[in-house]
Amino acid sequence: MSESDSIIVDTITRVCQDLCEPGVINDAEEGKWPADLWNALEESGLTLTWVSDEIGGSGAEMADGFAVLKVAGAFATPVPLAETLLAGWLLAQGGVQVPLGPMTAAPIQAGTTISFAGGRLAGTAHAVPYARATEHIAVLAREGGAAVIALVKAADCAITPGVSLAGEPADDVAFDDATPVSVRPAPAGLDEAALQAFGAAVRCTQMAGALQRVLDQSVQYALEREQFGRPIAKFQAIQHALAELAGEAAAAGAAAEAVAEAVSSAGALTADGWSETALAEIATAKVRIGEAATKGSAIAHQAHGAMGFTYEHSLHHRTRRLWVWRDEFGNEAEWSIRLGEMVAKRGADDLWAFVTGT
Repeated sequence: MSESDSIIVDTITRVCQDLCEPGVINDAEEGKWPADLWNALEESGLTLTWVSDEIGGSGAEMADGFAVLKVAGAFATPVPLAETLLAGWLLAQGGVQVPLGPMTAAPIQAGTTISFAGGRLAGTAHAVPYARATEHIAVLAREGGAAVIALVKAADCAITPGVSLAGEPADDVAFDDATPVSVRPAPAGLDEAALQAFGAAVRCTQMAGALQRVLDQSVQYALEREQFGRPIAKFQAIQHALAELAGEAAAAGAAAEAVAEAVSSAGALTADGWSETALAEIATAKVRIGEAATKGSAIAHQAHGAMGFTYEHSLHHRTRRLWVWRDEFGNEAEWSIRLGEMVAKRGADDLWAFVTGT
């Protein structure tokens, strides 16, 4: 970890330890905005990590943003930190001046197209995270056949509230007749598929952080919970389950690190979108970490027994988010298909080179 990464990780860890307790997350699910948490994150410059200082951001490295996301995933932060980072990155691709305040990005689902014509947007994006809790929405739209990046006020859109399995806003946003604050041409290579891929990289990193915290919680619980006069961690069945959970968390962590490194190394998009290396890492990670989220959550709840299924225990703060994140920006099935298409396109003779990256 670089010195920059260490400082950023220490900063967000301290903020979350102080201001992201289980009660804050529960209150957020009931509609209470965690203002102290958001303000601390924003004042620390963490919300605009991927935005250069010339257009209002922190000007940090790509790797720094992924470091922020992993900690945020571990603490299940009930604010649109990841969404604001993603929106900031999208706006920065077009050189749009980035505002302060919570943001989100749209669309997040494949096959959704927002159009821009006559100075107005049109179309509906579904299940947009935190849309009603944000001040601005960064939109990747189409003006004719060309992609454009638009910044629009959330108040100018028709938002139909929805709730994800994690208890967070997942709203339908109708952009019909909304006039953007700013519109810029998208750079070559930035299209809906490229945005979905970057969003998948974001969710992979959050899931890796959440799975590590789920493992830590499960181990701690097994050491403290006693049955038949001894900690349940002494029982072989529990030890085996925790070992399996540790394997899933380790696999998720390795996959997320590979994604962060590949995307950071790729830097800017090329005229053809993300490099084949970066796209392959994203696809592989979304599949593997999605599987780890499914298996790991089940093991963690089993290890916690009946206590782990109660609303009062904080385990569900992470497991429910894991179930949501594994499906957003493409689930395992979708990314498995894309990965298979990449392999098939290269042909059998290049399979080993593709797998090993040589």
